[in-house]
Amino acid sequence: MIDTSLKITKTQNSKLSTVDFSDIPFGKTFTDHMYVADYKDGAWTNMEIVPFDNFSVHPANIAWHYGQAIFEGMKATKHEDGTPMLFRPEMHSDRINKSAERLAMPAFPKEAFMEAVYELVKLEGGWIPPMEGSALYLRPYMVAMDEFIGVQISSTYKFVIFCCPVGPYYSKPLKLKADDHFIRAAVGGTGEAKAAGNYAGSLYPTKLAKEEGFDQIMWLDASEHHYVQEVGTMNIFFVFGNKVVTPATDGAILKGITRISLLEILKQKGYEIEERPVSINEIMLGAQRGELTEIFGSGTAAVIANVQGIGYKGDSISMDISKYKIAPMLKDTINGMRSGRIEDTFGWTIKVV
Repeated sequence: MIDTSLKITKTQNSKLSTVDFSDIPFGKTFTDHMYVADYKDGAWTNMEIVPFDNFSVHPANIAWHYGQAIFEGMKATKHEDGTPMLFRPEMHSDRINKSAERLAMPAFPKEAFMEAVYELVKLEGGWIPPMEGSALYLRPYMVAMDEFIGVQISSTYKFVIFCCPVGPYYSKPLKLKADDHFIRAAVGGTGEAKAAGNYAGSLYPTKLAKEEGFDQIMWLDASEHHYVQEVGTMNIFFVFGNKVVTPATDGAILKGITRISLLEILKQKGYEIEERPVSINEIMLGAQRGELTEIFGSGTAAVIANVQGIGYKGDSISMDISKYKIAPMLKDTINGMRSGRIEDTFGWTIKVV
């Protein structure tokens, strides 16, 4: 059941004039409005766009104690003609509902999701940075709202979307640590869901890795600590000659929307693609033999992030970023489609008019 009426209350005190789009740290500047909806008595209701503000939350909020919390990350960009653009929003709707299913949370109706994203971006279009590579980052999320202490499924939820103008997520190539002790996810767990707890569990190992001089962890499988899964904020790709290899999704790896899009672009351009288990030994030996020519990550926030090196058990490999060809092509293609500079032959972009 769904109450499809969307009420929009506009702010009387816009902050837009105070924003310097040339200096927008990621995730710290918020727009004027947000979308909210409540789930109670078996239905989504109270669907509104309201001025951005704090929530009042009960100390016994069940999400704070038992972790029923999921989220998405997506972007709106500006076409060269100034029109706001969305990139594959329906896939974000599908994925948040897959996450909801895994955490025993109610699905949020796709038609309501699409309306919310469209109307919110339409309202906040002035907050989209004009520079290619920058964007308006949208954060849809859902949290349990029952007010009691007990390990059971909540009966009430809140669904929210807020927005942040952002520049590039990474300002430099990354050094990764292949961790053979800590794990991100195991098959049968919640690794494929964008669950808040997945990220909480990664913070301590990432802290240790940064103290060793790395930027992120490249996670290995939970069973053998031998096969690559993903990076802390991205899926991961490896290039051997003209062959592009990425770990196969197995239930423990996030099915990234940028990842899927890159695979479709590569297929269209005639590259050989392999989705399969990738061992850390294959990566280290491939680099040492000169067979591995590129390593890069992909994600909504990062788009494409070049990897300049990997450390593993005291050994390390270094990559020559200046020789990368496929990663820059993919980044230019995605950014170009999002700005209208490159024709979107896939039909992924939607103009918000």
